[in-house]
Amino acid sequence: MKTFFGDASTPTLRPFAPHVADPAASRTTEADSATVVPPVRIAVYDSLTAPPRVEEVLGENPRALIETLASRTYQLSHEAGGNLPYVVIREIVENLMHAHFDEVVVSVLDGGTMIRFADQGPGINDKDRAFQPGFSTATEDMKRVIKGVGSGLPVARECLTFAGGTILIEDNLERGTVVTLQATPSAEVAVEEPAGNEPDIDVGQFSLSTRQKQVLSLTMELGSVGPTIVSRELRVGLSTAYRDLASLETAGLIYSDETGKRTLTSNGVRCLDALFSG
Repeated sequence: MKTFFGDASTPTLRPFAPHVADPAASRTTEADSATVVPPVRIAVYDSLTAPPRVEEVLGENPRALIETLASRTYQLSHEAGGNLPYVVIREIVENLMHAHFDEVVVSVLDGGTMIRFADQGPGINDKDRAFQPGFSTATEDMKRVIKGVGSGLPVARECLTFAGGTILIEDNLERGTVVTLQATPSAEVAVEEPAGNEPDIDVGQFSLSTRQKQVLSLTMELGSVGPTIVSRELRVGLSTAYRDLASLETAGLIYSDETGKRTLTSNGVRCLDALFSG
């Protein structure tokens, strides 16, 4: 990875810490510490008639940059009045690994309801396939930092649909990609979920154990999970995995599809977002 318009003396912005434990967050590798990552710029447009407020975000390694950039983008967009979920922003930021963070600029527009991620990476040739689970160009080095299983964009689009918004992928002017997230807070979003799985709960006050938070986070990360996956990834017994999934389903935070896989409900997305941003 190359560096660009960088200044080693620029202080690193301090990220806020999400409440949901990331099982992979504690795993560091030599690749993390040895990789030089370029800085990323965030431009906040308070008005299109005035120059944006620009911040530079740094990270000691790719994992640190992802954490800081996702947190700071979420914070600035919400300070501007937006409500795009953290989980969606995080998925798009992770996808910047594919562009090697090459000349990345994140623009916060329209009172925080629009976020545009632009890079000068290799681009995405088949944009329709990029939204299909399982398609990924992640290398082995990238998979040490992100999951790299082709679930990022599909998860982001599904979560954004729950929240009432859109995601658009376009080519940048000469090379690279532009991903635009647009929230539509006034839209009435119709989500097809099985009857009885939508209790009226205050997600901000919902009490979850640390392991249940991890199960929710894992469901978001993989798109859908079952007891076997939860048992393997969190290193708990199958009976424990069944019990946690059943509790989350009863609470209306996940629901079972026809294959028995559990997926986040709209309440689950809001609850997870509240946990990340609380």
